[in-house]
Amino acid sequence: MAMTSGSDAPNDYDSAEQLRRRIDTTKAHPARVYDVFLGGKDNYPVDRDAAAAALAANPRGYLDVRHNRDFLRRAVNHIAGETGIRQFLDIGTGLPTQENVHQIAQRIVPDARVVYVDNDPVVLAHARALLTSGPEGRTDYIDADLRDPAAILRDAAGTLDLAEPVALVLVAVLHFVEDDEAYGIVKHLVDALPSGSHVVLSHLTSDLNAEQIAKVAKTYKDRGFSFVLREHAEVLRFITDNGLEIVEPGLVPVHHWRPDNADDTLAAHADASPEFVEGLEDIDKIRYRSITDVTDADINVYAVVARKP
Repeated sequence: MAMTSGSDAPNDYDSAEQLRRRIDTTKAHPARVYDVFLGGKDNYPVDRDAAAAALAANPRGYLDVRHNRDFLRRAVNHIAGETGIRQFLDIGTGLPTQENVHQIAQRIVPDARVVYVDNDPVVLAHARALLTSGPEGRTDYIDADLRDPAAILRDAAGTLDLAEPVALVLVAVLHFVEDDEAYGIVKHLVDALPSGSHVVLSHLTSDLNAEQIAKVAKTYKDRGFSFVLREHAEVLRFITDNGLEIVEPGLVPVHHWRPDNADDTLAAHADASPEFVEGLEDIDKIRYRSITDVTDADINVYAVVARKP
């Protein structure tokens, strides 16, 4: 089933002209910077500049991004395969790439329903075209901001049955929200979900490899991003403040959450010659690099999955 719009008047903001007017190509956007690190092409020079600055500050920082994405794969596999949950609410979706939530979940649960949420019009345009469900399930895209959880829940209810368990996906998004808002937002969302729901969460932190992540954070803050690095106890609050039960192995560095040693390097890149790769800009080389050589000194992201009792 194709995506629905999540809007009462989809023709208003679905039009190319409406989207074009909303796109600001003079300011980097987190979703598009993330797309650069994943080897995508749906970004602008200002986003590449932001990603390149972050990479210069931490040359192995791409491992944070790609291991974060790989954690999402493993977590959705766990939830779809082991919990019985058939509904996913993915907030801060980012631009479509390989192994999106509905693709992972619907391989295991063909009738899974997935609602994606983001506030970037570039994401909106591509999500409508690319995030299409398998024939037995359903996907939807909501054009909304994490800071408005009431609107997200209202629109998500058009696709998801919020009386049944939902997997709430908050992957690499909460570090863009200041403390005063962030904890209240998560509480609002979790309170609306029934027993048996799960939360999938990852978050950049300052207490794994503090010096390198501080340099990266500065490059983003210099470009106007809100950027909050939280320590272990502060990330854990998103779980404990809401009475959630942590799934093993707990709140851990992202590459330690049930690793399966898979290499996410795209098969399409396997034939790229070393000479070709060496001729690329540094920010473009990372799409050809394996993530299996990761060490603890490379990672600045915590990950956790938790259940609402």
